[in-house]
Amino acid sequence: MMIKYLIWDFNGTILDDLDLSIELLNKILKKQNKPTVNKKRYLDIFGFPLKEYYFKAGISYEKATFETIAHNFIVEYQPQSLKLSLHKGVKTTLKKLKDRGIKNICLSASEENNLLEQLTHYQIIDYFDEVIGTNNVYAVGKDQLGLEYFKEKKINPLEVLYLGDTTYDYEVGLKLGVKVVLFSKGHHSKKRLMATRVPLIDKISDIIKIIEGENKNEKVF
Repeated sequence: MMIKYLIWDFNGTILDDLDLSIELLNKILKKQNKPTVNKKRYLDIFGFPLKEYYFKAGISYEKATFETIAHNFIVEYQPQSLKLSLHKGVKTTLKKLKDRGIKNICLSASEENNLLEQLTHYQIIDYFDEVIGTNNVYAVGKDQLGLEYFKEKKINPLEVLYLGDTTYDYEVGLKLGVKVVLFSKGHHSKKRLMATRVPLIDKISDIIKIIEGENKNEKVF
């Protein structure tokens, strides 16, 4: 079965926002007089649901609710996210895949309007055939949105590859019934990603080789 669609996660896969995410997390922790986390600790604890991840990081909900904290995080994150960089090779990879007839789909746990603003700002929105974000700032509902999109467009999961940077992306991919490839330079440690036993890439451009291998009926997975 030929791969016709590539689903892209956004945060950590397309956008290199790791350092900003750690910085803003530590800002919350300092405000609560809690110990900050270093990059290694962050890569080992980041995940979904966000409420549980915040709790693991040491955030308390005694004086502010999770909803308030998450909302305030995004208020600070969104404008600063427009001052970052895409991961190396993202734009050229998107273009090459589009030129070869692969449909690029961005499926993110980000709120959709924020996501559209980011994709437009980084001048890559035109490479996507579809952009799918959530209707909330709590990173909830990504898997369901994907399932609904597949049903609406009558997409065969066997024709889809999913590229993300966390074990959550792996779990979403399982729910969608698609093959998953994980990127090692995002929000999870390589050790956590390797535990999924799916292909792992260190360079975004390597996804092209994987798709080519799949479409030549070579055993990549």
